[in-house]
Amino acid sequence: MTKEQETKLVIITGMSGAGKTVAVQSFEDLGYYCVDNLPPTLLPKFLELMKDVTNNIQKVALVMDLRAREFFDSLFEVLDQLGEADWLEEHILFLDAQDQMLVSRYKETRRNHPLAPAGLPLEGIKQERHMLGELRGRAQHFIDTTNLKPKELREKIVRKYGEEEQKIFSVHALSFGFKYGIPIDADLVFDVRFLPNPHYVEHLQPLTGLTKDVADYVFKWSDTQKFMDKLIDLLSFMLPQYKKEGKSQLVIAIGCTGGQHRSVALAEHITKYYARQYNTNVIHRDIDKRKGH
Repeated sequence: MTKEQETKLVIITGMSGAGKTVAVQSFEDLGYYCVDNLPPTLLPKFLELMKDVTNNIQKVALVMDLRAREFFDSLFEVLDQLGEADWLEEHILFLDAQDQMLVSRYKETRRNHPLAPAGLPLEGIKQERHMLGELRGRAQHFIDTTNLKPKELREKIVRKYGEEEQKIFSVHALSFGFKYGIPIDADLVFDVRFLPNPHYVEHLQPLTGLTKDVADYVFKWSDTQKFMDKLIDLLSFMLPQYKKEGKSQLVIAIGCTGGQHRSVALAEHITKYYARQYNTNVIHRDIDKRKGH
């Protein structure tokens, strides 16, 4: 038995000395269940325990860094597995600072760098920066702590991850006609002019895709059904990725010739399909532009 409510997971990583300790303490203050230095290979088992309905943990923050470097190579495989979990909202926070500041912090604390225990801190910093390069590229949020005091870092994390500041992800389905131009504010554009056109059916021509007769005509064809199945499959993969990336809204534009029949019917279908998962909105840009209307 598993949970129905989505669990939030923040993976805190980045350069040694960039402020991960302050960060995990900040998440703890925000009500997150926090674990420091969890080996990546143990993450799937840890999440299985979290998924169990008998616990009430809904927000988790984990610190993963090169202290567990013998396990670190497996992290990317684990991250790919996380992306397939529909009950989990995963987010990577990467902390960094300029080399000069990291060296200064190591000297102040009189600590050795974990990758250069017997050498100079800068040697370990350069090696660590190279090893973390790919992970930095996968992070959804990046904070440079070079000029930040611990209090300022805490404030940044609270603003980003505090409940009152969380953004609502919105999906906008926009129908349009290619004869009037492609919408300049669209994030994704799909051309459905290859589908059978109700415009050439006499009794459907004056109607729009908002009517049942036109919608039934558009969706009765196997090409429409196959296209919509593939499009929904694609969007169901992409939308959580955009949300995880921090995007607040996504505009999906569906275009046919005049923006009255096919595109309208499909935009309506997409909006209804995702209404339970996201804040949705439908816009029919060109529905009233046909001649004489």
